[in-house]
Amino acid sequence: MKTVFKVLGMVAIASALCLNSVYAKTITLGYVAAGLQFPFNVSVANGFTAAAKEAGVKSIVLDAKVSVEKQSNAIDDLITQKVDGIAVLPLDGMIAKSWADRVAAHGIPFVSVSTEIGDPQKRPINDVYPKVAALIASDEIHTGETTGKIAASLLAKDHVANIAILEGAPGMAQNWQRTKGFKAGLDESGAKYRIVASQPTDLTPEQGESVCQNILTAHPDVDLFYNQADDLVIGCAKAVRAAGSHAKLVGWGGSHLGINAIKAGDVDGTVCVEPEKMGRLAFKALYAAVMKPETPKGEFVEVDTPPVTKANVSSCVPQW
Repeated sequence: MKTVFKVLGMVAIASALCLNSVYAKTITLGYVAAGLQFPFNVSVANGFTAAAKEAGVKSIVLDAKVSVEKQSNAIDDLITQKVDGIAVLPLDGMIAKSWADRVAAHGIPFVSVSTEIGDPQKRPINDVYPKVAALIASDEIHTGETTGKIAASLLAKDHVANIAILEGAPGMAQNWQRTKGFKAGLDESGAKYRIVASQPTDLTPEQGESVCQNILTAHPDVDLFYNQADDLVIGCAKAVRAAGSHAKLVGWGGSHLGINAIKAGDVDGTVCVEPEKMGRLAFKALYAAVMKPETPKGEFVEVDTPPVTKANVSSCVPQW
């Protein structure tokens, strides 16, 4: 009789394990990318899908192609498909607030990647919108501050430096956040400077080159360009060399292009951002919210962005 009960017990355990395995495989998590034509966004998506595969979870990735409308429609599509959780790298954090509300109304966990939900000028980054399970992001003000300190170390101490800033796409909250932090880093370092130009861009190397050419025409004595993306700094470096300028160049991102440019001596510094890590952490937070609904919402998971110069360039392994 004991043998029979033992066998039955083993069958029950095996059945439970089998059911758990099947249940895990039926979980479906969606990720809405901002635009997969950009390597950064591809790396975030790759991190998300790789982590999902390792966990035995189905993932669906939708590409908004840099359209807020398409991003909103993609979220509606995922809701219609009755996915178990949704992560998104929002193009517009203000508009994304309504997405978080809509997803929450359907009882689906929602995770934001890289971009704060709501008005970042009204709440600090660690005060995450309560309808959001988690925000996986770098503190952009802190990132800008790190870059400002790199810039200060490159400037001469005996005169007021002329600095030009190439921002991201118009309307991006990251623009003013990085600029605010950048100025704070310069000020903390005791740098003497004036901002002679600051212009939004489309974040491409081509526009980085064009904008820097125009700025150098108007301000040939620019001492330093702060490019809020490594793609921009690559193009700007071409313009600086073509103009025979000695302007220093700092970027943002730690991309393959940026790191190689630092190794070659074409760019002076950047910060190391890890988008694949962001994607993996986004999956982890979303999966936890699905599997344990009692998990507290509004978690801020900061992804650090350490400084990179030629002296420590090997410390940053590019993920995009």
